[in-house]
Amino acid sequence: MSALAPVLARLDADLGASLERLFSLIRIKSISTDPAYADECRRAAEWLVADLKSIGFDASVRDTPGHPMVVAHHDGPAGAPHLLFYGHYDVQPVDPVELWHDDPFAASVKEIEPGRKVITGRGSADDKGQLMTFVETCRAWKAVHGSLPCRVTILFEGEEESGSASLKPFLTANAEELKADFALVCDTGMWNRETPAICVGLRGLVGEEIVVKAANRDLHSGEFGGAAANPVRILAKVLADIHDANGRVTIPGFYDGVEETPSQVLQSWETLGETAESFLGPIGLSQPVGERGRTVLEMVWARPTAEFNGISGGYTGKGFKTVIAAEASAKVSFRLVHSQDPAKIREAFRAFVRERIPADCSVEFHPHGGSPAIQLSYDAPFLAKAKQALSDEWPKEAVLLAMGGSIPIVGNFQHMLGMKSLLVGFGLSDDRIHSPNEKYDLASFHKGQRSWARILDALTQ
Repeated sequence: MSALAPVLARLDADLGASLERLFSLIRIKSISTDPAYADECRRAAEWLVADLKSIGFDASVRDTPGHPMVVAHHDGPAGAPHLLFYGHYDVQPVDPVELWHDDPFAASVKEIEPGRKVITGRGSADDKGQLMTFVETCRAWKAVHGSLPCRVTILFEGEEESGSASLKPFLTANAEELKADFALVCDTGMWNRETPAICVGLRGLVGEEIVVKAANRDLHSGEFGGAAANPVRILAKVLADIHDANGRVTIPGFYDGVEETPSQVLQSWETLGETAESFLGPIGLSQPVGERGRTVLEMVWARPTAEFNGISGGYTGKGFKTVIAAEASAKVSFRLVHSQDPAKIREAFRAFVRERIPADCSVEFHPHGGSPAIQLSYDAPFLAKAKQALSDEWPKEAVLLAMGGSIPIVGNFQHMLGMKSLLVGFGLSDDRIHSPNEKYDLASFHKGQRSWARILDALTQ
């Protein structure tokens, strides 16, 4: 008999007890952004440490200037990989509490439609239910075999929902202890209830605010119109020049480091059935405006963008005022992919703008953050093993997808600890994370445990 089969059987038999453990964790009101709940955050960390110790981990609460971290270690066989599992025990506030159907911290199982049961409560999906899927896998493996199939380090954070202020200093101070062969991150989701997913790409970001200045004061448009430079007009022309008729960004060097997504990956995305109509229809739109010839999923998962997030200048109050403004400003963000360099993108954008500013006008730039994209190799061996393991557990084959946004911890692991991350999660789009009535499908919790067991088995073969 394989090492995996009895572990899966143990997880099935222990589902009821694992639910009770999750309920106990959900009942702890670990709201990180509100100082009134600082003691609850520590209580959640202490609960996790006690639970991990009960299954043989060397676990401890690590103090930070904010909420504590949980760090735990477990040895594995010689030659087996060393994995770092990350999750967060803190949760979002529950306001407005009157919109909850039940007490946000009184976890329970409910049937929301025939044959579909869910776990209710704040943190059930984000991220207590997710992190406990992995802990339960370790518990079952220890119960059956007396050991784990590989060396495991666990890092549970207590400030993910409030900006992770303590995370980078903690990683820097504990880099040697935390560094592993690669990280496992369970804070993502599935494509749908039957189709598991692995996230292989996260877009990076560059934010810039530009301020165009012309005359030394606002001007009467009748007296000076036609002769004086108008910064609103200058700014509008600059922004209009950033895209061509095919939706491509025209900034020189912008596409340096942008790779084409492998055809087999694009074909797998096509099988998901997402269309321009299904993607844009719910928000009242129908026509994609990105690069011509790209599908909507490719646009938001694998292509870079330039977007305008706000424009200001002149009189914008009620009524009308015939004025030529002295200055105008815009906030511009770039989503980056693959190996685009945020610093080079920022400088290329600034040069692009400066070239379009008249000689007697000026422009100022104010940076608002920048981070590179994260991209796993589509043919990474551990990726293929994890994909097959997930496909063996769920009704449909696992898909490799990307995310239009970013998960900062993944970038921190890569750039600070030199580790790639395997992003596997079992959340669903209707889990209402950060909203009232958060839930986590019971199948996500149960099959998530079984999925991690299969992944650990596959990665350690």
